[in-house]
Amino acid sequence: MSAEAKRLTPLSAPSRFSEAEWQVRCDLAACYRLIAHYRMTDHIYTHISARVPDAREHFLINPYGMTFDEVTASSLVKIDHGGEKVGDSEYEVNPAGFTIHSAIHAAREDAHCVLHTHTRAGVAVSCMKEGLLPLNQIALQFYGDRLAYHDYEGIALDLDERERLAADLGQARSLILRNHGLLTAGRSVAEAFSLMFYLNRACEIQVDVCSMNKPFVLPSPEVCEHTARQYEAALGSGTQEYDMEWHAHLRILSRVNPGWDS
Repeated sequence: MSAEAKRLTPLSAPSRFSEAEWQVRCDLAACYRLIAHYRMTDHIYTHISARVPDAREHFLINPYGMTFDEVTASSLVKIDHGGEKVGDSEYEVNPAGFTIHSAIHAAREDAHCVLHTHTRAGVAVSCMKEGLLPLNQIALQFYGDRLAYHDYEGIALDLDERERLAADLGQARSLILRNHGLLTAGRSVAEAFSLMFYLNRACEIQVDVCSMNKPFVLPSPEVCEHTARQYEAALGSGTQEYDMEWHAHLRILSRVNPGWDS
């Protein structure tokens, strides 16, 4: 094993965690720190949740009040579908913050990781009637019904909104919460992060294009759909490609903010 690979191998799981849970904890802690590194946080607000692989009704989420760049694998809090703590933890959680996440986890067995952000560009595009425009190659990954929309209903505290939110997401993996922000649902932490990274990048480009106040060109619907299918064919099941991206991000993180796997 190379020195670089060794640096990216999580430390051995503490005895109170299974190996499977510890791996997800390490991935999720890294995801929090990467969201901070790429300036996609809303201070201590918004959340990223991940399902515990050997306890399907339990999830991991950030300690309430901790900044994203401080999160570690061992500080993540285990919760149930109601956002209540499971087991002992010195940290508290914000149960209301899990409302959106619980809707997706409950409705989608394949939603192992749910990532929600309030980025400046993401919120800006969520306020536009047209939503995300097919302006460029990055945006075309989300063309058509690959990106869903959910209308704003107020701060996500009402449990009865969960059913409507899950219905609006349908089988898509990416969602724009109108007047609110962005959400991705991945089969892994790596996939959820990749989807968010590029969805937010597409929003940033759209804001830049609109700010120029110049006419813009859109590809034809046929080209848009063709490109979206090229993305799907290239990604396939997503495992190898997302893992390659993920390890590249982890190498950056190991240089700028190590210690997530503690």
